[in-house]
Amino acid sequence: MKRLIERGAKTKRGRGDILLLLSVIALSLVGLIFVYSASSYSSLSTYGNKYYVAGKHLVGLLLGYAGLITGCVVDYGKYKKFGLVFLIVAIVLLLLVFTPLGVENYGAKRWINLAAITVQPSEIAKICYIVFVANYFSSDMSRAKSFWGIIPVIVAGGGICLCIILEPNMSITMCFGMLMLSLLFAAGVKIKHFAIILFPILLCVPLLIIAEPYRLNRLSAFLNPWASPKGEGYQLLQSLYALGSGGWFGVGLFNSRQKFKFLPFSESDFILAVIGEEVGFMGLLLLFALIFFIFYRGIRIAVSSKTPFGYMLAVGISSVFIIQSLINILVVTGSIPPTGLPLPLVSAGNTSLAVFSFSFGVLYNISKDKNQ
Repeated sequence: MKRLIERGAKTKRGRGDILLLLSVIALSLVGLIFVYSASSYSSLSTYGNKYYVAGKHLVGLLLGYAGLITGCVVDYGKYKKFGLVFLIVAIVLLLLVFTPLGVENYGAKRWINLAAITVQPSEIAKICYIVFVANYFSSDMSRAKSFWGIIPVIVAGGGICLCIILEPNMSITMCFGMLMLSLLFAAGVKIKHFAIILFPILLCVPLLIIAEPYRLNRLSAFLNPWASPKGEGYQLLQSLYALGSGGWFGVGLFNSRQKFKFLPFSESDFILAVIGEEVGFMGLLLLFALIFFIFYRGIRIAVSSKTPFGYMLAVGISSVFIIQSLINILVVTGSIPPTGLPLPLVSAGNTSLAVFSFSFGVLYNISKDKNQ
């Protein structure tokens, strides 16, 4: 860490990590194909147009590519002076969910309506928090060695988590909590301080589950989905049926049977089940390899970064990508209780797609730093 600080002032720009960009674009195109496949039947039966959801996703993808280009072109160092501004923007957007601008769906208020555009603030809050933490620690990396020095990061992260859990959205809250821990660990927080932070977080998880009856029902369905095959266990069972039907090599592209309204959220939170059904276990292995390759390139960029700010940004972007990917994979395969969290760059959801695309543009921008 000390070497990062000493070398931070002397950087020059060069060609960035092209493999990262190509991998991100490839994963997003895979997402477009399977969003169409998973949504074509429901779009046709609901809207009379089998391209309806895929068309919206394509618009989000094009916006995402615009964000990707912006992140690639604009010098990431310019974001450093706006760390606190990013945090304020995140909190304001999250609070707008509880105003008349908030949009309620499936019993939760997680979106806001801005000029006929529906935005999910919790997705935007992730990158905003990463920029804030990167700015805070890079200004003085010794802050990570003091318990009082890490309090602002914990308070900011806790405030964002509180806003998100009130929506309610436990999955994003958990994702945020793990992101905060990843950033603190990367900054070099002492183990004893890390343990002090980790204990209350672990304590909160069962309390949050007990607080809401539907979370207890989901936990029960996870433990034994066959006990309520038409209730809480339905979605998990349909996901497992899809993955089981796929076998080694799948039933063929666009030939999923679960997408015929058997599997809820087949184009978003559970798109991985449709992918597994159509391309099989071997296809999923290739997809997982692409996801982990992107994460590997991100960590490689972080380790090679010539500035503390770039290092923290790269760690944050890479961490939130792999954390969210792993949670989605574990949910769809029945390894952890069901929760709604999209697969980054793959699932339908324009806010997530645009934010992750921009974030990877920033990550590529960091990779352009070279020694003078």
